[in-house]
Amino acid sequence: MVDTLGVAVVGFGWMGRVHTQAYARVPHHYPELPLRAELVTVAEDVPGRAEEAAAQFGFASATRDWREVVADPRVHAVSITAPNFLHREIGVAMAEAGKHIWIEKPVGLTAEDARAVADAAAGTGVRSAVGFNYRNAPAVETARALIASGEIGTVTHVRVRLFSDYAAHPQGALTWRYERERGGSGVLGDLASHGADLARFLLGDIASLTADTAIFVPERARPTGATAGHTLGTGELGPVENEDYVNCLLRFASGARGVLEACRVSVGEQNNYGFEVHGTKGAVFWDFRRMGELGISRGTGYQDQPVSTVYVGPGAGEFGAFQPGAANAMGYDDLKVVEAYRFLRSVAEGTSYGATVEDAVHSAVVLDAMSRSAESGSWVEVSA
Repeated sequence: MVDTLGVAVVGFGWMGRVHTQAYARVPHHYPELPLRAELVTVAEDVPGRAEEAAAQFGFASATRDWREVVADPRVHAVSITAPNFLHREIGVAMAEAGKHIWIEKPVGLTAEDARAVADAAAGTGVRSAVGFNYRNAPAVETARALIASGEIGTVTHVRVRLFSDYAAHPQGALTWRYERERGGSGVLGDLASHGADLARFLLGDIASLTADTAIFVPERARPTGATAGHTLGTGELGPVENEDYVNCLLRFASGARGVLEACRVSVGEQNNYGFEVHGTKGAVFWDFRRMGELGISRGTGYQDQPVSTVYVGPGAGEFGAFQPGAANAMGYDDLKVVEAYRFLRSVAEGTSYGATVEDAVHSAVVLDAMSRSAESGSWVEVSA
């Protein structure tokens, strides 16, 4: 017996489309899941966009006002893929209405915003999921297990990088992403939030840090109409208010050290995301652009110890739900299908699977600490 769960998508830019497609694909990859998403309604305030989404993807209805979703008894779960500054208001409203929430990172503009959503979810007992998709890669889950098993010894240090060129064009439009009030802390929220989550997912809690930030493209042209993705601007110039770049030294509760670096204006870099974890007996390396591979060094050689390339396969994370054998490639959208599956499974079983809003709080606390450190020039303790 398969039950249905009425879902809504609030915000229909690129990420809203990704969530919608993920819901549709879950039964293809996880036919045993006893719960399937029914696309009830889509909310988007850009004129005509919600109606176009409903026609293309089969939502039963469309609206420009997300508040109508709060009051809709057909909706039991909501994907929140609106801009960052709306996360808190929408997330709290949906949770307080008893609707399960799948919300994109960074869950608001500050740790206070993320905590408000987490508290609302805890108060009503709804399930939550957060878009920390890179931790869903089977190779990343394999790396985590390898580290936990002690195969590379005691972890000494990690380097996490997130370099992208999505904002590198100097004529890129001055959208909400570049405004402090609506976009928050710039590349910290966009990319470093993933890095903070990956670092904690792999090595445990971050105890303290020191950070440096910079804005390299100080002005951008305002858009003259509704935007989708990273478009060029043709209007008057306005100031970029939040960070293009962050570099951060980390101290983990375990005693390990780390470096987290993120940049949205890196010319020549397209989604260069990954990590290098070193231990007393070996190391493990992962690059998102070669998502199914791990570089692993382990043994007793210490000096001149080779690195082997390992292709993860069935048995590694959720790989077997997508491909029959190692070295068959998975893609970004597959990670969001994993996320959708774990969200629906959490609702079906009443137990959380995958990243939740509590994980978003931990990431947001690290981001707030980065901002304070960059302002003061000092080491900052990371409070829970």
